[in-house]
Amino acid sequence: MAKLKLVYHPDEVLETKCEPVTVFDNKLAKLINGMYDLMLEADGVGLAAPQVGVLQQVAVVDIGDRHGKIELVNPVILEKHGQQTGPEGCLSFPGLFGDVTRADYVKVRAHNRRGKVFVMEAKGFLARAIQHEIDHLHGVLFTEKVSRYYEDGELEG
Repeated sequence: MAKLKLVYHPDEVLETKCEPVTVFDNKLAKLINGMYDLMLEADGVGLAAPQVGVLQQVAVVDIGDRHGKIELVNPVILEKHGQQTGPEGCLSFPGLFGDVTRADYVKVRAHNRRGKVFVMEAKGFLARAIQHEIDHLHGVLFTEKVSRYYEDGELEG
């Protein structure tokens, strides 16, 4: 597989709803590995398949905590509650940041790369990152949820 490249706004693929994954094979594993590598290279904490031009329900998240690398294939939010508002950015919108309100807790069902179903719970920043990536899979961008944008440098220090 060729090295993946980020897709940037206003590419319409970013606002297109993704199809569920039905084949769990080596091609899927290579996509997930490539997405994870690109996410780390770009200094991100999450990446969804449409951000590399693939319209499948696949996302990776790694916020650098005890959960490590999380692979989400066909993820569904089963439960959410609480509320948090905080800064978000997106690798497909370089240099753009804004406050977004999301649930503080989520319970998610997804498949791993082999098709095995798992359920996980997340709070705080991890819950935020997972919701952001799942939104991507439905063609929803964080810019649709921003309540306040930050000026250049406002988030630093």
